[in-house]
Amino acid sequence: MQHTHLGRTALEVSRLCLGTLNLGINMTRAESFRLLDEALARELNFVDTANHYGWQVHRGMTEELIGEWFAQGGGRRGKVVLATKVFNPMSDWPNDRGLSARHIVAACDDSLRRLRTDWIDLYQMHHVDRHASWEEVWQAMELLIQQGKVRYVGSSNFAGWHVAAGQEAARRRNLVGLVSEQCIYNLITRHVEMELIPAAVSYGLGLLAWSPLHGGLLGGALRKLEEGTAVKTARGRAIVALDKHGETVAAYEKFCREIGMEPAIVALAWVLSRPGVTSAVIGPRTLAHLDDAVESLELRLADDVLEELERMFPPIGNGGPAPEAWAW
Repeated sequence: MQHTHLGRTALEVSRLCLGTLNLGINMTRAESFRLLDEALARELNFVDTANHYGWQVHRGMTEELIGEWFAQGGGRRGKVVLATKVFNPMSDWPNDRGLSARHIVAACDDSLRRLRTDWIDLYQMHHVDRHASWEEVWQAMELLIQQGKVRYVGSSNFAGWHVAAGQEAARRRNLVGLVSEQCIYNLITRHVEMELIPAAVSYGLGLLAWSPLHGGLLGGALRKLEEGTAVKTARGRAIVALDKHGETVAAYEKFCREIGMEPAIVALAWVLSRPGVTSAVIGPRTLAHLDDAVESLELRLADDVLEELERMFPPIGNGGPAPEAWAW
């Protein structure tokens, strides 16, 4: 396993981050525990969840499952860099959502209880709250840090200007501020290259790329659908995007066959090679998926392969520079 610093911090995290959406949903409790154990055995020390994950059964279920895993002992909690999130509704009550100071503090306490831990390493805002001022947000986060409940604060699904506004507000309070931004980033979805990534790099935030396979679309979707083995690929953003990108995905899978590489490994290796990316958030359901992800860490895509990927999946503006590069 490869490790790197999370943005400008001294905290070391694995370049693969274990996303937990599948735990307890597309996997049994025993399978979930085994996957967590096997990830840790491979020195994958970065685990990402959110307080509302598991909503298909009940909100908070995934945190509860991870808490059960920690409770087995064996140094599990001490070895893991634990990330969770706050923002999404946890009930129908109006103050049980968003980024008010009240909800941030209460939601953190609830997450700690479910996770059976005393602290959260990375507490992420799952989305910007347009009704919450940065002064209110940082007041709450500062309190949690002072209480020892949170070590670092991150964002998720923010725009570049949100990152800039948040950092400037934190600077006025002499706080470290944001240390990471978690955003969707893959060969098909590259809009973050325009402004978000330049902003994150400029402010020293580590970039955590979620859905690096676009919900399985870049993991051999067409082949799996034909074989009848598709699970995640057969629903969600992958099946929706397939209508628009079907021809491109077919060409991509053909290209991967020609170079003798698995589509999932190529797509993940591409994300990990991008400037500013600290970790790719993966969502394996099986140990084979986990092993494929680990294999991608060792893959260095040749220049001609990268050029062909750029041709098939052109960036926003067909490769034009980020807006700041236009200034004289």
